[in-house]
Amino acid sequence: MRTGPTPSDNTSDPLESAFARDRARLWGLCYRMTGSGADADEIVQETFVRALEKRPDASRSLTPWLFRVATNLARDRLRLRKSRAYIGPWLPEPIETAEMAFDQLPDARYQQKESLTFAFLVALEALTPKQRAVLLLRDVYELSGRETADAVGTSEGNVKVLLHRARAAMARHDASRVVPSPERNAQTQQALMAFLTALASGDAAAMTAALSEDIVMANDGGGEFSAARKLVVGRARVVRFHLKVSEPGVPQVRLTELNGVPGLIVRRPPAPEKPPPRGRGPRQPVARRVVILVDGGETLTHLWSVLATPKLAGLSFPGFEPAVPG
Repeated sequence: MRTGPTPSDNTSDPLESAFARDRARLWGLCYRMTGSGADADEIVQETFVRALEKRPDASRSLTPWLFRVATNLARDRLRLRKSRAYIGPWLPEPIETAEMAFDQLPDARYQQKESLTFAFLVALEALTPKQRAVLLLRDVYELSGRETADAVGTSEGNVKVLLHRARAAMARHDASRVVPSPERNAQTQQALMAFLTALASGDAAAMTAALSEDIVMANDGGGEFSAARKLVVGRARVVRFHLKVSEPGVPQVRLTELNGVPGLIVRRPPAPEKPPPRGRGPRQPVARRVVILVDGGETLTHLWSVLATPKLAGLSFPGFEPAVPG
């Protein structure tokens, strides 16, 4: 997991001690705010730089100051990202979560692993940057109303209004939310492998059986690669899409946990070169790396594919195996 800069933990400097203690939480907040590990890295780094340039009062806890600066920087980065046009569905940058440690906050509205899922992060896109910050600080990190007001730069009364509106905007997500669990992930992984096996053999009926009737698929090519530019809804459409775009050859895959759910890091072998259509330039290169996340249970309910190269920079790609054993 990226956690930004790493000051020495063997120091009596209150600022460096506070930053060493809080940097993982700061990174987690910034990632949830922006959906980008790269942005979270930069924001955490900038927070520490600002602390060095204008050292806060060390006689008080430095954690609220660090959270306030990181929150404001993350809101600015989120506003900038949303001001730019994006080709096709936007998806967060996937991160590996199998080895991550999470704070246990039993009274939090959303568990910390749940708040890293694509389902949750995509639902947050309906919120304004300020609403998003308030929801995360109150319902994920369990800051008090006063602490949240200080971090966001508003009154406690306004925090209550922002939180009410944010929760209302999340109502549709909340109605169908499922907290990740080892048991559910095991079921989902089994359905994923059944789908992949059926896809490798071109068995449309078996592919259909592995999917829920109202499955939702989103592909994020970031304008860099060809991908579905709208959500694909329904198992018949999802099956047709995969049969249409499937390529010859067996890809290499690494099964892991991504954002709290089963995921695949895929590397495809080079595709045979084909001449471009008459009157056109060279063909667009085929993506060599794809990251796929799934959710569901006995059948898959969501399938997210990330192809955009910048969003895959934080993942490692060693340890590949054939997609379908035998």
